Amino acid sequence: MANSPRPLVAGNWKMNGLKASLVELSAMAKAYDAALHSKVDLLICPPSLWIAPAVSQLAGSALAIGAQDCHFLPQGAHTGDISALMIKDAGASHVIVGHSERRTDHGETSALVKSKAEAVNAAGLVAIVCVGETQAERQAGRANEVVGEQLQHSIPADGKAKTLVIAYEPVWAIGTGLTPTAADVADMHGFIRQTCERLLPGQGQGLALLYGGSVKAQNAAELMQVANVNGALVGGASLKASDFMAIADVYR
Repeated sequence: MANSPRPLVAGNWKMNGLKASLVELSAMAKAYDAALHSKVDLLICPPSLWIAPAVSQLAGSALAIGAQDCHFLPQGAHTGDISALMIKDAGASHVIVGHSERRTDHGETSALVKSKAEAVNAAGLVAIVCVGETQAERQAGRANEVVGEQLQHSIPADGKAKTLVIAYEPVWAIGTGLTPTAADVADMHGFIRQTCERLLPGQGQGLALLYGGSVKAQNAAELMQVANVNGALVGGASLKASDFMAIADVYR
């Protein structure tokens, strides 16, 4: 479809990677040739202290750099926090907000996630808003209810397809090796698309919807072919250039 969202494969390094790890970015950039770039956008979100060095190292490359989180205010007395404006100043283009590990480890609510997404957009960056259910919630038949509520309260009311990405991460599949079936992913991504179309009239159809949760080279081809899946949010497999590019190469 001509109006289909452009695919995006994003890597979330989480709390991993030392300075020496930046060599992997150079290997990714080298493998990210013009032919692949014509079909998919690639993004790596390293720990915040490596954003500026990564941007500098990748000068001239199409490989983009993003952040894993931000504060909802542009500046202030918030020790240890980083604002979206600082992230933009460092040269990043995207910010992940609402990752399940932030929601769980830091007690982040959907209201807070929404305020962060709004801050990201206000800074001129793209917000990647994460949603997803736990295994208990899925087993109780509440997956759509939980994800629907997260979407309703996490995404900016004036969200635009150019500045907003939704990443669906079944919490029970993150780092566990467990992966929903293609049918499960299709059902949830179809529900997310419909919900976004309702919440963001005129924009929902154009939103890139990423799947995240134990994505690796072995299952990427099947998952990326599912309806309404416009790319992936990759965790551990994004730490090595060979693993990450094997996932990206499904778009060749």
